[in-house]
Amino acid sequence: MLRRGLAPGLMVSSRPMNIYSSRPVVLCLSGHDPSGGAGLQADIEALLAQGCHAAPAVTALTVQDTVNVSDFRVLDREWVLAQAHAVLADSPVAAIKLGMLGSLEMVDTVVEIIQANPTIPVVCDPVLRAGGGGRLGKDEVGYAIREKLLPLATIATPNLPEARILAELPDGSADECAERLLPACRHLLITGGHGEENEIHNRLYGRGGLRQTSTCQRLPGSYHGSGCTLASALAGRLALGEALGSAVGTALDYTWRTLRDAERLGRGQYVPRRLPLDYCN
Repeated sequence: MLRRGLAPGLMVSSRPMNIYSSRPVVLCLSGHDPSGGAGLQADIEALLAQGCHAAPAVTALTVQDTVNVSDFRVLDREWVLAQAHAVLADSPVAAIKLGMLGSLEMVDTVVEIIQANPTIPVVCDPVLRAGGGGRLGKDEVGYAIREKLLPLATIATPNLPEARILAELPDGSADECAERLLPACRHLLITGGHGEENEIHNRLYGRGGLRQTSTCQRLPGSYHGSGCTLASALAGRLALGEALGSAVGTALDYTWRTLRDAERLGRGQYVPRRLPLDYCN
């Protein structure tokens, strides 16, 4: 509602003068998943659950369901830059979360955005394959992420298969992959769960010798969007000002609970139930 009559031609909004939300804003540069299990919808839901506001900038469109991805199209560079610049010029962005990029040009586009905003924490989820195994970019995209994006990221969150691709170690252990990748990345969270072990080990590494392992119980089934959920929750915790080590623990715990309560909405993998933290007990 607008009030008139204070001065000729002047209109004053009845809304509070503080135009910025009290919730931290997280810019998400990710792909769109029409199933709603992964990608930008996962980012939005996980960030809302942390008490943050998600600003989603679409990098790619995919054709996928809870079973697998069948096709994708990376957006033009100009469209992605325009989306990101619109958000950054308008809102005080507290963190950036990266998901599917899909092409060398998109890696370069995101690098440009981050370099122009060097003080904003960046969580890089190097999405190279869908949960069903379908590829979301050519092999050289992983190389470009390693060489260009990881040095700019606050933390990268690959699962072990993705870490092996990035490190070019097809059978490497998490420790071996971390040793190869840490010169290019300040912090690295390599998640487990892709083997048959009863306990899942998620390992946090840092250049200064940081080695921290978090163990959780394996849950039955497979999940669509677990990596997106984790990376977005972590970006939200960093946006809220939580220290990195603590933020990793909070995000891992939250993600496990969303998988524990996951739903089977289609014919394929279970979809995490990304409820607010207060409900994930």
